[in-house]
Amino acid sequence: MNDVAIEAEALSPPTLIAADGSLRRVGVEVEFLGPSAQVAAQALAHDLGGACETVDPHAFKVAGTHIGDLLIETDLRHVHPDQHPELGLRLDRRVAAWLGTMVSPFVPRELITAPIPIARLPEMDRVVQSLRAAGARGRGTVLWDSLGLHFNVDPPRLDAATVTAFLKAFLIAGHRLRQEIVRGSVRRSLVLPPDYPLAYKRRVLDPDYWPDLTNLTEDYLTANPTRRRALDLLPLLAHFDEERVRSVLPHEKIGSRPVFHYRLPQAHLSDPAWSIMPDWERWLVVERLAMTPLRLAEMGQELLDRWAA
Repeated sequence: MNDVAIEAEALSPPTLIAADGSLRRVGVEVEFLGPSAQVAAQALAHDLGGACETVDPHAFKVAGTHIGDLLIETDLRHVHPDQHPELGLRLDRRVAAWLGTMVSPFVPRELITAPIPIARLPEMDRVVQSLRAAGARGRGTVLWDSLGLHFNVDPPRLDAATVTAFLKAFLIAGHRLRQEIVRGSVRRSLVLPPDYPLAYKRRVLDPDYWPDLTNLTEDYLTANPTRRRALDLLPLLAHFDEERVRSVLPHEKIGSRPVFHYRLPQAHLSDPAWSIMPDWERWLVVERLAMTPLRLAEMGQELLDRWAA
């Protein structure tokens, strides 16, 4: 096996094929400051191929790049009223366009990719390089929040047992992931998504906790009625039962999608050496633990024992 094959294997999850026989895919979201959504989209279209199309004054689609379709938008729902019918207060289009211009020095732009095959994920670094060349910047945080790097990962199977196994694995690995991401920085730690309540973690890590989808959704919404979790299950739970999720969070920004929404990492566009791949490797710790039931049970019990001591 050559070095390229070894590297590709190291960056692959234990299961590359979903239950329906399709290749598992991952969507990527990268937040940054600097150029407007239009300037960033035009730069990507020039560097990656494809056509830049206007969605609204602060959102632009780049269609037909070598890595698929991309969307660049200002990361504030109120400046995209036509895209967010869930908003309680929807602005007039002209007011929304004005607001987008006013907040542009402070509110990040967001790159959102269409789902891409996991094996092609390293190509995203070329996209990041194109954004950086266009003036995109960021050091992981803004004054009040994190500049996020998010992964939207296809589960290997869409059933309660798989979702619960991944949730257990994430709760076990979560502390280590947070430490590696903040790298000793207090500022970075302050803007990470809040941890899950300890009582909820104890409930999920109980060896007998293997609920059906209805009870899994009920427990999650009761303990975590927020998008601000490192592994945000709301999009996936909305895919299973959108009515139930919306009844608890009617105005929250939740896109119903059959994915694990991993939102813990931070984006560092100002660092020329920054790559998305180390954070993907951290996610694979969760994947590999979730797919080894005996180790998952052992580590979960060890954590429960430590909390009880």
